[in-house]
Amino acid sequence: MIRGWYTSASGMRAQQWRLDAVANNLANVDVNGYKKDYIVHKAFPELLLRRMGDDGVYLHPFGSGDAAPIIGRIGTGVELNELFTDFSKGPMKETEHDFDLALDGKGFFSVSTPLGERYTRNGAFILGKEGYLETKEGFPVLGENGPIRVKANNFIVDKEGGVWINREYADDPEVMVSREGNEWGDVVLLDVLKIVNFDTDRYLQKQGTSLYRATETSGPAEIMDALSRPRVVQGFVEAANVNPVLEMVQMIEVNRAYEANQKVIQAEDSMLGTLINQVARVG
Repeated sequence: MIRGWYTSASGMRAQQWRLDAVANNLANVDVNGYKKDYIVHKAFPELLLRRMGDDGVYLHPFGSGDAAPIIGRIGTGVELNELFTDFSKGPMKETEHDFDLALDGKGFFSVSTPLGERYTRNGAFILGKEGYLETKEGFPVLGENGPIRVKANNFIVDKEGGVWINREYADDPEVMVSREGNEWGDVVLLDVLKIVNFDTDRYLQKQGTSLYRATETSGPAEIMDALSRPRVVQGFVEAANVNPVLEMVQMIEVNRAYEANQKVIQAEDSMLGTLINQVARVG
């Protein structure tokens, strides 16, 4: 019976972790670029039950060291195995705002922070006080040549991530790539957005404010080439890949599973009380 307490308690703890993940997903349902979390559980190793005081070597040969015959197996509960982030693409939302960018495919924007380079799918950018393209937290968005400096209504971003500006606003238009005949006018290439990917992005570590940090398991950030990089869409943002209806259903499931484990503990406690207070007294 004592073992039943621990098994049920591990189940309650597992549901608490799951509830934390579901609650976090629901809290961030309106955050652009947010990726939902899953809790992955694993069972503790099963125990073999053997009958004591009975030599069953010839009846159930299981090995030279297992003399007692095997009765069966018993589970011993579950534990947290992994907090898994689902990086599937969220729906696109049109904003018609020049500073809003979305990635249609795998990949991450690169931003510069005081703690080093970080990565995000949240393309709701703004124009900083010094003229740099920044996140809402004030972190500069990186191009392949460094932070990107633009002006309001003077730039466009093509589907490859190239940032083009009017020739008259370019600091040194002679060294930039020109693209004439465009419907927007005579423009020059300022820079290309630094879009990166990882060997195993599932092991990226969340840093808050929709930022991710590379880890040893995820591998270093690698700039994506022209053939593999996602399509960049200007005037759109990527919404969170969270379905609030499904998350609410999971919350109900978690609540019921938690209550079921709680009732098992109460039943075990009642049986132990009966054993101590009645059976032992009669004996």
